[in-house]
Amino acid sequence: MKVVLLAGGFGTRFAEQSEYRPKPMIEIGGMPILWHIMKEYSYYGFNDFIICAGYKQHIIKEWFADYFLYTSDVTFDFTQDNKMIVHNKRAEPWKVTVVDTGLHTMTGGRIKRIAPYVGNETFMMTYGDGVCDVDIAELAKFHKEHGKIATLTAVKTKQDKGVLDIVGNTVQSFREKNAADGFPINAGYMVFEPGIFDYIEGDDTVLERAPLEKLANDGELMSYIHEGFWQCMDTQREQTLLNKYLETGHAPWKKWED
Repeated sequence: MKVVLLAGGFGTRFAEQSEYRPKPMIEIGGMPILWHIMKEYSYYGFNDFIICAGYKQHIIKEWFADYFLYTSDVTFDFTQDNKMIVHNKRAEPWKVTVVDTGLHTMTGGRIKRIAPYVGNETFMMTYGDGVCDVDIAELAKFHKEHGKIATLTAVKTKQDKGVLDIVGNTVQSFREKNAADGFPINAGYMVFEPGIFDYIEGDDTVLERAPLEKLANDGELMSYIHEGFWQCMDTQREQTLLNKYLETGHAPWKKWED
């Protein structure tokens, strides 16, 4: 099953760093948060990634082009025809497709644009700016068992995200959050059937509005309830918080090091 990662936005709430790089490439613990998310999926055996790039997309492409060098020891021998010798090769078994989905394309539009790379298959999708300790294998199993078009991971948090009204595991409605809400929110970590593409009109479609709202109205949107850790990184303060988890050695999302 392929994993689609949204990594094309401007990251305007993180302007002090996103001015120079896409927000998913901002580092925590010395590695881009995008890498941490990919490691989460890889831990559960999902290693085929499609990255929906846009803003400063060349930085993402260049980082992966050099990833093998980042994770290995290298000798540059200028005495023998400028040879490069790679030692202690360390790299995940990843297949990474980076797609330029446009500079101003909305979240739904970015997903629509990668349809040819997904094909007629079930696929996973999440945002490139949040980490979680959700059991991704169980999430995929839950999605397959209920047979609906879409599943999202729901968490309870004070974050300002889309609100879910849930009965059982069926999402009855999807709407924007307000200050008085105490409902679960959409944490991403979604699973989609190819039918999701029929709910997206084009580049200007925001996934979190009409598509998810219509899926909920059609009874095709289910929630996988997660009561563990989830944290997005929209601001410098949240980056500092995630770095503190890493510094203490108790970063809940790093299951690959358990």
